[in-house]
Amino acid sequence: MILRKQPGNIINVASVLGQGVLKAVSPYAISKAGMIQGTKAMALELAGNNIRVNALAPGYIDTEMNHDFWSTPAGERLAKRIPQRRVGAEADLDGAIMLLASNASRYMTGTVVTVDGGFLLN
Repeated sequence: MILRKQPGNIINVASVLGQGVLKAVSPYAISKAGMIQGTKAMALELAGNNIRVNALAPGYIDTEMNHDFWSTPAGERLAKRIPQRRVGAEADLDGAIMLLASNASRYMTGTVVTVDGGFLLN
């Protein structure tokens, strides 16, 4: 396996829906739960080769794809379920990505960093 030839860092993108679910999103939630489990399995297998594997699990983030949804009644109801009472901005992920990509996380592997405004606390 080529990954075992040199030190490295892998950051997978999961989702809060891989850690908890809502109705009508089961295929997505299953795939993200698989990404989280895959992150942990890869971390275990590659740690001895000085390769770190972690995952970022964003919550609800306002993106170009879903921007209009947040002004609908359903979007407003969902945003009210977030303890910070707002949908995240793409920039809200920057700190977690910078942490996972840098040597500041050199002793982290198999970790899922959740950035969700407290959504999973509900």
